[in-house]
Amino acid sequence: MRLEITRKADLATRALLELVDVGRRSKSSELAERLGTTPGFLSQVVAPLAAKGWVRSDPGPSGGYVATVALDEVSVLDVIEAVEGPTDTGRCVLQARTCSGDGPCALHGAWSHARSQLLAELDGMALSALQTTGIHHDNVR
Repeated sequence: MRLEITRKADLATRALLELVDVGRRSKSSELAERLGTTPGFLSQVVAPLAAKGWVRSDPGPSGGYVATVALDEVSVLDVIEAVEGPTDTGRCVLQARTCSGDGPCALHGAWSHARSQLLAELDGMALSALQTTGIHHDNVR
């Protein structure tokens, strides 16, 4: 069983935090360097943030990325789901299948409860809470 945040979700979170911290337009190459990634991977990660309206992407030589949202308006779960898609709350923790009340696995009840608590915690945690901890400066790859 793996509980993890993907590289994409981590980078999206750190990119949004960094853009808000900088408070101005950041060129893709500069932002990628600050975050320890490539401009190509960064653009894949920022695209869903732009689609949500949290980041503006301006093309061209004088373009770049700029945050358009306050960090207290976006939850950690919002960012994860923006880049990874909706959370699959029916996935079995033991097997690659849907786990339901008709044929639940042995851990279905405990896992459903834990998953619900985790999702509620991530949904209730605004990105601004991460900003004050300095988490986004760790440059974890």
